[in-house]
Amino acid sequence: FAAKLMQGRGFKTIGVFLHFWKEENPPSPLYQGGSFENKCCSTKAFLDASRVCHQIGIPLYTMNFGKIFKKNVVDDFIYEYKMGHTPNPCVRCNKLVKLGLLVKRGEKLGFDYVASGHYAIVKKTKKQENKKTDFIYKLYRAKDKEKDQSYFLYNLTQEQLKHLIFPLGEFKKEEVRKMARRFGLPVYAKKDSQEVCFIPEKSHNEFLRRHIKMKPGSIKLIKTPFNKGGAGDFKVIGRHYGLPLYTIGQRKGVEVGGTGPYYAAKFDYKKNILYVVNDAHNKALYSDHLVAKNVSWISGQEPKMPFSCEAVIRYRHKPVKCIITSPPTPLLIRRGEKGVRHLVKFSEPQRAVTPGQSAVFYKGDEVLGGGVIK
Repeated sequence: FAAKLMQGRGFKTIGVFLHFWKEENPPSPLYQGGSFENKCCSTKAFLDASRVCHQIGIPLYTMNFGKIFKKNVVDDFIYEYKMGHTPNPCVRCNKLVKLGLLVKRGEKLGFDYVASGHYAIVKKTKKQENKKTDFIYKLYRAKDKEKDQSYFLYNLTQEQLKHLIFPLGEFKKEEVRKMARRFGLPVYAKKDSQEVCFIPEKSHNEFLRRHIKMKPGSIKLIKTPFNKGGAGDFKVIGRHYGLPLYTIGQRKGVEVGGTGPYYAAKFDYKKNILYVVNDAHNKALYSDHLVAKNVSWISGQEPKMPFSCEAVIRYRHKPVKCIITSPPTPLLIRRGEKGVRHLVKFSEPQRAVTPGQSAVFYKGDEVLGGGVIK
């Protein structure tokens, strides 16, 4: 429907179908006898795109982004889990592949814009500087807050936003479905997909087991919280199947001989220990701050610190007021990593602050930027 809207606005439009990486013959009984199809670029998805393009009278071309998708999205996904993080592959895909690379290809082919079906809004505004009028591109939440995807787009650059249009952002999802049906588009009732596109099974743990050598270890119940020296009172209550299979706050899969429930609270990768608590509201699951690495700002310029805004620490998480500052120098030296990072202090403690997820900064509906939780 995004293509139909662009046609109506007078743009010369073509359709582009992207081929991503897929796992050939994954060792699962669900897929014996045939190859798994990436959900984003399956045969059915291609046929749907073909029917839509035929219906509105535009050509459809294909581009193979398989190798770069494997390197920048899939390999990174596996590596981050090995490191004890819970990555968000859609964030990297949008910036480096689905939108970022397509913008570059489009420019080479002579096209000015890439329009996609993302639910978000880009606005071009004037910027007055040194008596010179320039333009800046801002990113906002979509009209449909339930379907808003601005969280996954926080790390786009000014140069990328300059060439991006998200025409669906101004509509509610149900409005889009009704208009698509009225125009006779065959995908008006197509179900939304919320799964990781390159994983064959419903549970990504099966995918991780095939690509990461798991090392079982102890599960320890936190009886008294960690103190500043790292000590605490713990009790061994069971065995885990491999730390990459768990994430902070997780309950499902933390199985200890029929007892529980238990919630993953902390990981020790050096000693291969999973620490758990048996109360969903235990203080060990909460944090009043986080450190964000690889921080980027939509405007291209870092605001003056300290800076007040709202932070969203995972997709669809309720925004929380925060103050952003630069972390103390000893923290930077101790961690020994490159890249811009900031200390984000919450107005109230947040549950399950998860390393690898993105912390996205907002001012009302405007996306200011964000980073990866350290």
